[in-house]
Amino acid sequence: FRMNVHLFYLTLLFYAVATIGYLAHLVWVKKPLWMTSRVVLIIGFLCHTASIVARYVEAGYTPVTNRFESLIFFSWLLVAVYLAVQIRHTLPVLGAFVTPLALGLLLMASFRAKEILPLDGQLDSHWLPAHVWFAFLGDALLGVSACFAAMYLIQEGILKKKKIGPLYYRLPSLEVLDRLSYRCITIGFPLLTVGILTGSIWLKTTQGGYLNWQDGRQTASLLIWFLYAGLLHGRLIAGWRGRRIAWMNVIGFLVILVTFLQLSHFQK
Repeated sequence: FRMNVHLFYLTLLFYAVATIGYLAHLVWVKKPLWMTSRVVLIIGFLCHTASIVARYVEAGYTPVTNRFESLIFFSWLLVAVYLAVQIRHTLPVLGAFVTPLALGLLLMASFRAKEILPLDGQLDSHWLPAHVWFAFLGDALLGVSACFAAMYLIQEGILKKKKIGPLYYRLPSLEVLDRLSYRCITIGFPLLTVGILTGSIWLKTTQGGYLNWQDGRQTASLLIWFLYAGLLHGRLIAGWRGRRIAWMNVIGFLVILVTFLQLSHFQK
């Protein structure tokens, strides 16, 4: 195995330990538990970063051209966004939602072919890294937003049932969850938009057109864009709030996730 693969498996181990720690924090509220989990996650993130850099050096191009590379890059950005949120807001409970998602992506990647293949001619373009960075980072921010939305729905369900348990005290207030979820969308949606635009320009340089309706990736990306545009329109113009927006947010990211897993890869 190449160095990047060894680092990948090391990352997988650290993320698994961090995920167990964050989930355990939901049951046993002990500060050292989530603090230790955060340290383990940061170490895993550094290994993750080193793995991507090593693969870039070994491949000679931006390593997002097959299923294995796309999964580990998306997972890396999810954790990066989570750690960035932690700088501003100490929300260890968010880790119990983000780390299982990041770990799941890495587990799926572990079953994919890990060889470094020659770069296809259409992928040998400076538009590749531009498109990938904007699109994947936008998706990652929308993913974290969906985690906040899921927490909102759980918290709201607890309040409706009027059965206040330990989980209620671990989750932030509905107002905080709604605000942070919306903030992630306001950053992620423009990035997704730029990702779609750079992808269209890339297509123009390689195939002579800005849009190919026969390409499932592009069609799905446009549908996702309209879904989130509708969500923002509903919030800003129609005044949608709370449960409706949260459900749209969660469903929107599930569509992104399914699309990503099925269609978002340039090579098999």
